[in-house]
Amino acid sequence: MTLWLGLVRGIMALALALAGVTAAASPIRIKDLVEFDGVRGNDLVGYGLVVGLNGTGDGLRNAPFTEEIMSNILERLGINVSGEQFRPKNVAAVFVTAELPPFARAGSQIDVTISAIGDAKSLLGGTLVMTPLNAADGQIYAVAQGTIIAGGVAAQGDAGGVVQGVPTAGVIPSGARVEREIDFDFAGLDTIRLALREPDFTTAGRIETAINGRVGRDAAIMLDAGTVQLTLSRMRAASPAHALGQIENILVEPERKARVVVDQRSGTIVMGQDVRISRVAVSQGNLTLRIQETPLVVQPNPFAQGETVVVPRTQAGIEEEPGIGLAEVLPGTSLSEVIAGLNALGVAPRDMIDILKSIKAAGALHAEFVVR
Repeated sequence: MTLWLGLVRGIMALALALAGVTAAASPIRIKDLVEFDGVRGNDLVGYGLVVGLNGTGDGLRNAPFTEEIMSNILERLGINVSGEQFRPKNVAAVFVTAELPPFARAGSQIDVTISAIGDAKSLLGGTLVMTPLNAADGQIYAVAQGTIIAGGVAAQGDAGGVVQGVPTAGVIPSGARVEREIDFDFAGLDTIRLALREPDFTTAGRIETAINGRVGRDAAIMLDAGTVQLTLSRMRAASPAHALGQIENILVEPERKARVVVDQRSGTIVMGQDVRISRVAVSQGNLTLRIQETPLVVQPNPFAQGETVVVPRTQAGIEEEPGIGLAEVLPGTSLSEVIAGLNALGVAPRDMIDILKSIKAAGALHAEFVVR
């Protein structure tokens, strides 16, 4: 434990040293800080059939919808299967999802994700039959088909099996072809709103100042903490595309909220550089409860009339590990001083999460506390 804790401290020290070299914050391109209003993707979904599986498909008795879609596909191909009883094990019903990127044109190709919805064991080696993909308006915008690349592997024997990854889901790179374009008159826009991914008044103000300084006039105005409006007619650009091309690579130094993010499952703790801790005293210790069952079997003497009896015996105890006493964490004026003060407590990361919760509850942790 001591060696592992020392390794963690060494990694933190290295990260802080590297952070000190790059100063407080590095400038970021505007296009990495905002989303351009109207320039967005659209989600697509479809319901299809995967064939060619090696006996790992749906059990049609448990998934009747698979038989229904298979019958529909065969009838569209001119094969009458009415009243027929077939139980193939090499087909599976799936959901097909994709994202139609902005400005996608008819004939371009997009990636699709395949997920089984029945009791199929694996989609490995299967082929997706032509599947239309619909958007929220019910219109078909793409058609998917191709060989699936599954994300796992499964092996089954008579007495058991093993599964690694998720063999019931996979992808088809460039597996769908766009058939319909989104109607959007981007070239006719006169104003475009820049939506900040992390709303902040200071960052929005800096974006406004940087854009106006680049174009030499008041083309941008901050509407709120999450929106900057850009008036394209004031930029002397040939088109809205040219205007966005002029500003998207402008560097801006963003401001971030002071935030502490913890993951209780893995014991991960991430702190922002603006986290501050007021002067506080901390005491931490652990209680360990142990209960052990050691039943005793009592048998009668030979040739004696009696029954074997199991006598339960339970050993219970509580152990209190030595705590750190009452330790003082001095007020931190920088991230490195905060980490140094917390590491002085000499506790494991999972215990550190409990300490941070208590410090936050005491009002001494001046940051947003996020628990995953």
